[in-house]
Amino acid sequence: MDHAADVPDVFDPRIYAAGVPHERYRLLRDAHPVAWQPEPEIAPWPAGPGFWAVTRHADVVRVLRDHRTYSSWLGATQIRDPDPADLPFLRRTMLNQDPPEHGRLRRLVARAFTPARVDAFAGRVRERARTLLAAARDAAEDGAADLVGTVTDEYALLNLTDLLGVPPADRALLLEWTVRVIGYQDPDDAPAPLLGPDGKPLNPRSPALLGEMFAYARALAAHKRDHPGDDVMTALATAGLDPAELEMFFFLLTVAGNDTVRSAAPGGLLALAHAPDEHRRLAEGKATAQSAVEELLRVHPPVLSFRRTATVDHELAGQPVRAGDKVVVFHASANHDERVFADPGRLDLGRTPNPHVSFGDGPHVCLGAHFARLQLRTLYEEWCAAMPPPELAGPPKRLVSNFINGITRLPLRVSGPPG
Repeated sequence: MDHAADVPDVFDPRIYAAGVPHERYRLLRDAHPVAWQPEPEIAPWPAGPGFWAVTRHADVVRVLRDHRTYSSWLGATQIRDPDPADLPFLRRTMLNQDPPEHGRLRRLVARAFTPARVDAFAGRVRERARTLLAAARDAAEDGAADLVGTVTDEYALLNLTDLLGVPPADRALLLEWTVRVIGYQDPDDAPAPLLGPDGKPLNPRSPALLGEMFAYARALAAHKRDHPGDDVMTALATAGLDPAELEMFFFLLTVAGNDTVRSAAPGGLLALAHAPDEHRRLAEGKATAQSAVEELLRVHPPVLSFRRTATVDHELAGQPVRAGDKVVVFHASANHDERVFADPGRLDLGRTPNPHVSFGDGPHVCLGAHFARLQLRTLYEEWCAAMPPPELAGPPKRLVSNFINGITRLPLRVSGPPG
């Protein structure tokens, strides 16, 4: 299909290094709410067939809720088409399944991931936030610190490994795996791509690259059966999952569970640094931490896009879509849709209602949203209690990615009285 000259590109991962392209999203929402986007070659990744970009809130919600028309199973959920040989493997995870198969797996896993089990870790999460913030303040050079390197990466990782029951000696492995899977589009953040026998880069989600993680998941599950604890891996190991399902859920938790908070936490602090009056409202108790978390998630969703594949010929927002076409929803655009959010470019920590789609919608709504909210709420509360108002001490650095809304460096002032 032809790409209209007035349709801005929102595919190129390099665009996002300069920030979320909100003006491009606005142009699409207003004139091309379902817009064809080419997938040019971006070394080392080959060109793709193109996709429909869905940018209005109502259409994003429709796609996410209608699994019969928009399948996660047909082509998985990343914009780039997976190698057909990898598809059966990718379909083992519930992220890449449709109901009813998805529902069976989600119900099994939900029994392990209960709010009560998550809430039992609240005290440990709060102590970790206090300890990491104090350490960043004490080690600061010239009163400033990179919050990603000193606080938020470790905060997200250690909270997740506590919940999973991963031994302390193994925790660095999880971060290494996450960086390989999430940071692959960023030349600075990603390790050098591993090459297959044909000399081409292996997909970071291919069986060849995930074998180490899966072997670890099997070994950890076996350990938990012999030495049970009050953690998610113990519950999963006895939940009735077959070995392949357990491996893929460990992958999903390790990557998605870690990177959701790893991306959202510095994004929230950056948003507060740009809006000192709103930070003051939070610090003075004039906006609740719960409400603040929702608004900070709205303006900085951890995930930028998710892909579905059309199962039938149909129309979406008046645009004919053919069976087999890729349909990609853009969460950050939906969260700034003027049809739903008044003055969407303004941070309003008391915004209500706030129907953002940062954790998705429909059958695939984020299973770990409760744990993510707990961590974010706690971090912002502890920041207000102990740290000065967030102020940039240098330019932030963003992840080169059209999938994860990542921040890889966030220099903030950390010396001074709280307030």
